[in-house]
Amino acid sequence: MIVALAMVSTSAAQERGPVTNLPLPRFVSMKAAEGYARHGPGKTHRIDWVYKHRNQPLEIIAEYGHWRRVRDRDGAGGWMHYSLLSGVRTVLVEQDMLELRRNPEPSAPVMAQAELGAIARLEKCVLDWCRISADRRTGWVPKQALWGVAAEEIVE
Repeated sequence: MIVALAMVSTSAAQERGPVTNLPLPRFVSMKAAEGYARHGPGKTHRIDWVYKHRNQPLEIIAEYGHWRRVRDRDGAGGWMHYSLLSGVRTVLVEQDMLELRRNPEPSAPVMAQAELGAIARLEKCVLDWCRISADRRTGWVPKQALWGVAAEEIVE
């Protein structure tokens, strides 16, 4: 029984999209200022959700033709046309007044602060820290204070 669970975990970590051959799940951002998440992969399907924030991070969990199934931080989502999405990585700040530090260490000087719910560009991630930028401010923050990057992910 334990062996079967280990094999499932390994195959899930290596899952690739059937259309793009990119990893699933993976994070992207909204390219458009507004985008519809539909119940199924096609314009004839009903609209379940409307996203209204350019650069909002989303997670792609499935692919079908020109459509990507996405979910947001709250688990809501649906199928969106790929033209509404961008490979530019952004993150959502999940801690109020998150301190952006000069270096990836807790004792480094604070360069700025980010409010809860702020959207920032993801520049780089090491094991436990990510470098983000927003409003011409840049700094390092603990990875666990962000949504839009996997816990084990390294971004260069």
